[in-house]
Amino acid sequence: MQNKLNLPGAIIIAGTIIAIAIIFKSTPSSGGTDVQAKHVNVPAIISDGGHILPLATEKSMLDKLTKDGVIDGSKLPQVTELNLLWAFGLADKNRILDSGTISDLRYGGPMNMASVGGWTASDGSPSDHMSKHGYVTLTPDQQALVEKVSKGIYRPCCNNSTYFPDCNHGMAMLGLLEYLASQGSTEDQMWSAALTANMEWFPDAYQTIAQYMKEKGIDGKNISPQVILGADYSSASGFAKISAQVTQPVQKQSGGGCGVDSGVPVQALPKQGVSCGV
Repeated sequence: MQNKLNLPGAIIIAGTIIAIAIIFKSTPSSGGTDVQAKHVNVPAIISDGGHILPLATEKSMLDKLTKDGVIDGSKLPQVTELNLLWAFGLADKNRILDSGTISDLRYGGPMNMASVGGWTASDGSPSDHMSKHGYVTLTPDQQALVEKVSKGIYRPCCNNSTYFPDCNHGMAMLGLLEYLASQGSTEDQMWSAALTANMEWFPDAYQTIAQYMKEKGIDGKNISPQVILGADYSSASGFAKISAQVTQPVQKQSGGGCGVDSGVPVQALPKQGVSCGV
């Protein structure tokens, strides 16, 4: 039985662009089916938790992911929220991974994607875990909502939507949407949480977007998360056009990497096929 998370969200305009305040009135553990552990891994810790989901929820996710070997603590002793949600999105069973664009052999197959072949922190091959663990079970309506929202969310490192999660940010966003849907979140709450996540992962990009709005006289209060997360603002090509029109774009500080942020050496990403665009 799944717990329902009361997740009202409020969009607050502050600082550079839009800050999202999501008030969690409870912090249940993630729902879904427990999977029998095959390996005992070194415990991992969350290094920057509690910004996107409640810390208690993220710790519960981490426990399940390490139990099942999706995250091997000996390879990834400190887990960022990005890596946590990346692992969750990769491992949770969902038809977007089973039969969506990422599994279309015209694009080289999942192992040629940075989001799958680039996940170097699992026990065994990432293909052993991709869409293999039933952490949440979505109703038909919840699955339809995940698919709808995922098709509208882009990230500044790629030109594909979350529905084609070919890089780590896309896979992490998919995991976030699946979890939120399983907890009964509304569509508006999912859009708000997605913007929060993108701003955490690409702070420089969204500061540049805020500067663009200021220079163009655009009132951010009148722009919805759907518009900001759309291709015109948040895709790689859309953001490039915006950045080119800003007097002095914010220099990249953090959040733009597509590799495992472990703090320890891991094997290199595949040399071919790890593109963030079709």
